[in-house]
Amino acid sequence: MNRRRGAVTVVAIAVAAPLAAGVAWAARSEPKAAATPSAEVATGTATVERGTLTQTTQLSGTLQYTGSYSADYQGQPGMLTAAPATGATIGRGGVLFRVSDAPVRLLLGGIPAYRDFSYGMTDGPDVRQLESNLAAMGYDPHHAMTVDRHFSAATAAAIRRWEASWGRRSYQRTGRLTQAQIVFLPAPLRVTAQPARTGTVVAPGQTVLTGTSAERAVVCQVDTAQAGTLHAGDRVEVTLPDADPIPGRITSIGRVATAASDGGNGPDQGPDPNAATVPVTIAVRLPRGFTLDQAPATVDVTVGTRPNVLLVPVAALLARPGGGYQVRLAGGGFAPVELGRFDDTSGRVEIVGGLTEGQSVEVPAE
Repeated sequence: MNRRRGAVTVVAIAVAAPLAAGVAWAARSEPKAAATPSAEVATGTATVERGTLTQTTQLSGTLQYTGSYSADYQGQPGMLTAAPATGATIGRGGVLFRVSDAPVRLLLGGIPAYRDFSYGMTDGPDVRQLESNLAAMGYDPHHAMTVDRHFSAATAAAIRRWEASWGRRSYQRTGRLTQAQIVFLPAPLRVTAQPARTGTVVAPGQTVLTGTSAERAVVCQVDTAQAGTLHAGDRVEVTLPDADPIPGRITSIGRVATAASDGGNGPDQGPDPNAATVPVTIAVRLPRGFTLDQAPATVDVTVGTRPNVLLVPVAALLARPGGGYQVRLAGGGFAPVELGRFDDTSGRVEIVGGLTEGQSVEVPAE
């Protein structure tokens, strides 16, 4: 039984019950020095069948907000006059903070604002990123702007429409944006901390807010050997506290391994403290009203299938004197069996030798 460490606990639980019952069954057939009556164990039968074995492994993780971002100020020194409360979420176009009462707004994208935006500037990917945001916010209603690397007159017109939404009068609308006015981040910002205190002077490049994305996902720390069996896009099943299992999908597997902490991990509490691990992120659609943060999660991953193999219920297995396993045949007598892999999902085990398709074996009655 060559099984992965992540699923050993499940198998041990599955086998324990039939072995206990098997002691009682075996006791019935052993000769006794004295005919002492023993309690009968109710049994049923199961047929040895061919089918597909599903190999699964189980991961432990935590439901948490994803990403780690910082909102830095890139304007002239000034006093921080306003900032959102911890836990607030700032979306595209929203005000992140105010410096000398001038708002700094959030736009989405992975390229930092490294220069000002105005008509006549050189082409670049940051222009495409800006235009994509303006279009997404609805400030190019006539589709006059081409989302590309070039800052055009239509781009300036879209900026003026955005300025109008801020309450600026027509003569105040410039069609330009400076680094002091915007911050690009990959996702809406859920604020977790404010390193710069309101009422103090902030300088160019200073971090004002830190936070995460507004999206929650399950993150598992998986040892590097086990991570090799996983792939981005794999479908999984996730179990959260007080909720039915829900489907999930592996979205990313970390490339940088880190050593697990020595504290808090017992033999049954997760990865080997000495093993290097990588983070595995799993996207889920949470049940409506599920508000827990940092909730523990159990993830069942299908890592392979074996078609056309002989299968019997794990409950049919009995301990064999001297080691190994056997089953009790429905017609009487015991048959030693050679086991393959276990299917934790269906509660069945592969039979490599000792039985043939169509035979009946005894199992504990339900």
